[in-house]
This record gives sequence, structure tokens and C-alpha cells, in this order.
Amino acid sequence: MASRGTVQPAHTLKRGLFHRRLAIIFGLQLLAVVIVCLMGVYNVAPIGAVLALIVIISALAWFAAWQEWSPIIRLARVVSGWDEASTDLSGWRPDQLPRRTDADVMTLANSLYGFANRIAGYNQRERNFTRDASHELRSPLTVIKMSADMLADDLSLGEFGQRSVQRIKRSTREMEALVEALLILARESDNGLTEEDFVVNDVIRHELPDVLAMLEGRPITLELEEPARFALHGSPRVFSVLCWQLIRNACQQAEGGTVVITVMPGVVTVTHRGDASAPLAANRHGFELAIAQRISERFRWPLELQTREDRRHIARIRFPESTLVPV
Repeated sequence: MASRGTVQPAHTLKRGLFHRRLAIIFGLQLLAVVIVCLMGVYNVAPIGAVLALIVIISALAWFAAWQEWSPIIRLARVVSGWDEASTDLSGWRPDQLPRRTDADVMTLANSLYGFANRIAGYNQRERNFTRDASHELRSPLTVIKMSADMLADDLSLGEFGQRSVQRIKRSTREMEALVEALLILARESDNGLTEEDFVVNDVIRHELPDVLAMLEGRPITLELEEPARFALHGSPRVFSVLCWQLIRNACQQAEGGTVVITVMPGVVTVTHRGDASAPLAANRHGFELAIAQRISERFRWPLELQTREDRRHIARIRFPESTLVPV
């Protein structure tokens, strides 16, 4: 028999021991109750003593059954109070169970302990990866962006060179937004996001220059309608990444038209109004919307998608916990 300080292998324990013990406990309880009842029938003991003995026997049987069931109760409490972000797994160790635990219960405890260890290792690797990837991916993008800005100021570049530089800058900005979105989605537990109160209109206006740079050279018009202003408590970076993905998807819907961003009370709508004279592009509900949907599910901001017959593609985000701000 293994000592208390070591994990007891399941194959050294007897299977079905838990059921046999319960059968013995309730069998002895039944026998004792029958004997006590016969004592009362034949006047060997008064009725008050018979009732008291039945209560005592039932309490002892309940206590013995509870002792047998206690390992299951302990495992249930550990699972219900589990914090995935914690690396302390001392409460999961199977060697903390009683030595005469049933083999099936010990197998369950060993499996849960191994599962918790794998989850803890996965979370640690995830934190290490996102920390390293955040630096390794952003640094070269920063270098590319700075170099493109320097080239754009070079007067010796011809028209073709300037167009190439502008394409590099647009692609760099799109890559930055994509990296930002993927890093946000990768950080399931320790996201490191700063939460604050912010006005969504101000965040959208801050993103407009980058959106206009992305649309440069394309026959697409961008409009911002603000019938209302409202504030949120959360991460403005997450909100801006979500809006960027929806705007970028709207710009992919056709070769021309108008992209309208509308701010209503607790709602932001991104609509693409197709130009009837422009050729219709493929309905690209692809990667950008997939990222936007995952962000909306993660932060509980419902996202609704709608396509109308008048060549309108509508993406509507609802913010249940918003606060109106005076216009």
C-alpha cells in the first residue's frame, strides 16, 4: 500500500470497493434496525429507547456513507473552484485522497490532475508566445513603416515610386491591424489590456486617417454619421480593432460605393452602399468578419450581419453596457 506522500497507482487498489462499502454500511444498518424493532415488539426495550436507537443507527450509517463519499465531494470542490490562470495545482494532487480510496475514484483524480497540468502548461506557453510575438512582430512592422515614411519624403522618387511607397504603407497598416487582432484573440487569460472609460466617437475619428489612407486610389467614399455619442468601459484598442476589421471588410465588398459608419445610442453600424454603376465584387464574408465575430463573442458585444437587395452590406455592433454622452 502506498504511503500518504505518494500518488497511489490505480492498479494497486480494488475496483468496486466503494460500492461494496456502501452495501455493507446499509446492510448493517438494515440488520440493526430489524433487531431494534424486534426488541420493541417483544418488549425487550421501551418504545422511546427503540426510536432513539433507530435514530442513532441511521446517523452512524449516514456518517459512514459520507466518509466514503468525501473523496468525490473534495474533487467536485476542486473542479468548481478551479482558476485556469492559476499555476498552483496543489489541490489537485491525488495523494491527498485517503489511502483506501476506490480505484475508480483514484483513476478519476489522476486524470483530472493530468488534465489540469496540461491546461496550466498550455496557458503558460500561450503567455510566453504572445509576449514574444508581440515584440517580434511589431518591431519589423515599425521599421517598415518608418522606412516608408522616409521614402515618401524623398523628392527624387517618381510617380511610380510614390505609388509603390503608398501601397507599402497601406499594407503595413493592414498588417498592424491584423497582428493586433490576432494577439488580442490569442490572449485568452492574461490579456494585459488596459480598461478605461472612452467615447466611441473619439476612437472612430482617431482611426479615420488610417482608413482614408487605405482607401487612397480607390473609388470608395467614407462617411461618418454621428446622431448620438456614447461611452464604454473597456479597452479602446479592442474596440478600434473591431471597427477596423468591419470597415476593411466593407471596403472589400465592391469596387466602388460608399462606406458609412453610423453611431447610434449603444450601436455602431458599418454599411457599404454599393454603386449601381460599379462592378459587383464577390461577397467576401471572410477573414475580417471571422476576426470581428470572435472579438464580439469574446467581449460580449453582439454582432449582426445583414445583406439587402439594394446592394447594402450592413454590420451592426450592439453595446449593452453603454452610456450616452451629450452631443
